Amino acid sequence: MGRWLGIDHGTRRIGVAVGSTPDGIAAPVTIVPGRPFEAAAMQIAELAEEYGTEGMVVGWPLNMDGTEGPQGRLVRSRAQELAQLTGLDVRLWDERLSSFVADQALAGAFTRKGKKARQDAVAAAVILQDFLAAGGPDSAPTPDEIDV
Repeated sequence: MGRWLGIDHGTRRIGVAVGSTPDGIAAPVTIVPGRPFEAAAMQIAELAEEYGTEGMVVGWPLNMDGTEGPQGRLVRSRAQELAQLTGLDVRLWDERLSSFVADQALAGAFTRKGKKARQDAVAAAVILQDFLAAGGPDSAPTPDEIDV
C-alpha cells in the first residue's frame, strides 16, 4: 500500500491530508470549500493525482452508539461519488472524536479563527493516521460494502 488521502468531509469545508503506509505518518494538506460538492470532488481528484495516491479514506461520522445517521449517509454517498469520479480505492473510517483530537493538537497554538482554518485538515490527518495504524484498507469498508 502506498500513499492515501484522508478526507474530513463537511458541508462548508473539506479537510484533506496525505500519508503513506511505509512510514505510517499523515500530514494535513489543505482545506477545500465543500460547496458545490461537484467542484470540491474535482479538487480532491486533482490532489489525489498530484500526490500519486492509490486511495482515499473518508471520515465517516457515526453516532456515538455506532449507528449511521443522516450525516453518515450523506458522507457515505459522497464517498461513493469520489470512488466513481477517481476510480481509486475509497474507504470509510469511523471519525468519532477526530475533531476533538484535532482541537487538542491545535490548542493554544492559534487564534480561534486560525484554529478553525486548520482544524479540518488536521482532523483529516487524524482520520488517515488512525486508518494507517489499523492496517489500511484491510481494516475499513468501501462505501458499497455498508449494509444499512
